[in-house]
Amino acid sequence: MSFSQDVKQELAGHLPQSGKSRVAYLAAMFMQCGRRNAITEAVPSIRFQTENPTAARICFTLLKKTFNINVDVCVRTAHSAVYLLRLANAPAVAEALCIGGGYERLDLSDSDARKAFITGGFLCSGSVSDPDHSYHFEIVCSTEANAEFLKEQIASFGIACRIVLRKRHYVVYLKDGSRIVDMLGIMDAHVSLMNMENSRIVKDMRNSVNRRVNCETANISKTVSAAVKQVEAIRYLQERGKLQSLKPGLRQIAEVRLNNPDLPLKELGELLDPPVGKSGVNHRLRKLGELAEELKSRETPLLLE
Repeated sequence: MSFSQDVKQELAGHLPQSGKSRVAYLAAMFMQCGRRNAITEAVPSIRFQTENPTAARICFTLLKKTFNINVDVCVRTAHSAVYLLRLANAPAVAEALCIGGGYERLDLSDSDARKAFITGGFLCSGSVSDPDHSYHFEIVCSTEANAEFLKEQIASFGIACRIVLRKRHYVVYLKDGSRIVDMLGIMDAHVSLMNMENSRIVKDMRNSVNRRVNCETANISKTVSAAVKQVEAIRYLQERGKLQSLKPGLRQIAEVRLNNPDLPLKELGELLDPPVGKSGVNHRLRKLGELAEELKSRETPLLLE
C-alpha cells in the first residue's frame, strides 16, 4: 500500500466516540462525497459517492451509532460506487449534517470535534505523499466555500494551509514536512506520524551528508585551482629568470610551493624558516601572482609588435 493508504487504514481503526465528534466526522464526509441534490421528499435517501469502500463502511457505522438508524444501501457502480442510503428520516439527518452547505451551523466549539471534521474530510478526499520522495498533503473540496471552511478548522490548530484551484476543484494543501507531521498528529495517525518522522530523519541526515560532501568537494576544487594558478605564476617567473631577484621571503615560498604543489597553505607555512601563518603564506603567493601578471602585461606589447 502507499503511504496515503497506510494513513487512511490507521484512521479507520479509531473512530470518534462522542456524539458531537461523530456528527462533525460525518458532516465532513458528506461535504466531500455528498451532493446538494441528494435529498428528495418522494424517496427519503442520502446520496454518498466514493471509490473507497472503507470510507463507505465508516459512514454507515457512524450513521447507525450517531442517529440510531439502520441504513438500507443501494450500490451502483460505474466509474465509482454510488451508495444511496435510504433513511426514514433522511431530511432530518441531512439537516443535522448540513448536507448541501451551511457548515458554519455545525458545533465545532471543541478541538475534538474539529479534529474529527478534518479527519473525515481527509478520509474521503485527502492524500499524503510518500515522505521518502516529497512532502505534500492535500484535501480536495468541491467548492471554494467548503475549502475555506476546512482551511479555517485546520488554522485553529496553528497550521496555515493554502488553497489552489485544480480542474474545477479547490485543493487545501500543505508542502512543509513539519506541518504535515502536525496534521497527522491532529488526526491521531500516530503510527504514520512516527514513520514519517523516521523518514524525515533519514532524509535530513542524507541531505546533510550530501551538503557536507559537496562543500568539501568545492573547497578541494577551489584549493587545487588556486594551487595550479600559483605554480603557473611561479614557473612563469622562473622561466624568465626572475626568481633569484625576488626578496628572500618571496623566493622561499616560491621554492616551497614548486616542491609541494598539493599542500594547503597552512602546511606550506610550516615548511618555511621561520614558519609563517596561513594568511602570511597567502599574501606572499598573491604577491607572486601579481608580479607574474605585471610581467605579462609588459611583455604583451612587445609580442604585438
